Amino acid sequence: MKTKRRFLRDPLSVVLILITLVALVVAALIGAELYARRIADNKVAQATQCVTQDKAAVSFGVTPPFLWQHITGRYTDIAIKTAGNQIKKAKGMTADVNIYNVDLHGTANSKGTIGALDVTLTWSSDGIRETLQDAVPMVGQLVSSVTTSPDNGTVELKGPLGLGSVTVKPQVVNNNLSLQVVDMSGLGMPLPRESVQPALDTFTSQLIKKYPLGIHPDSVQVISTGVVGHFSTRDATIPSQSQDPCFARL
Repeated sequence: MKTKRRFLRDPLSVVLILITLVALVVAALIGAELYARRIADNKVAQATQCVTQDKAAVSFGVTPPFLWQHITGRYTDIAIKTAGNQIKKAKGMTADVNIYNVDLHGTANSKGTIGALDVTLTWSSDGIRETLQDAVPMVGQLVSSVTTSPDNGTVELKGPLGLGSVTVKPQVVNNNLSLQVVDMSGLGMPLPRESVQPALDTFTSQLIKKYPLGIHPDSVQVISTGVVGHFSTRDATIPSQSQDPCFARL
């Protein structure tokens, strides 16, 4: 009994006990924070991989602490980057995604809302070539290589063995991505522009149509290695599982 009283009267011992308790609590909170982040990262990565059909890395904003964001059901910002293999049928495409103000207080018809979502899509020249070959009738068969010209914002689709080329200009028209034919020369088979343009229009419209959350193109830029586009959506509704199974585990 005397030993206990002496111990409690020793200020240093009391301080050491308090420090130990605080350290244990902090360690537990850090462990819970890291564990919760890992689970959330995996869930969002799985949803992204389901949508894009490519691997993805995810990170949540550091403030406020993730546990608080999880408890309140409101997330300040989420960053996502895909591996660059493809976005659905678009081969060689990489997505850098930033999502802000996610609210998971859903309804019977939705999982919640997203305040803002910004996407930068980078599409390599080889990816454009491979995608066109697979997805665009007639035109794809004539494409053996793709060359970009940043100076005039065009992309040249070259035929094999110098058989000719189609030059297109990527543009955003009425919130839709368009590949406008600006030149055709020396093709190995007679193919009027009137038949090429509709095929490209159908191709680009199908690409955009399959993007979730109302994501639409804002701008597109031709660079030396391919094409870069900025896409976005605002005040988007996260679909329920019945609308899109990719969001089932969120």
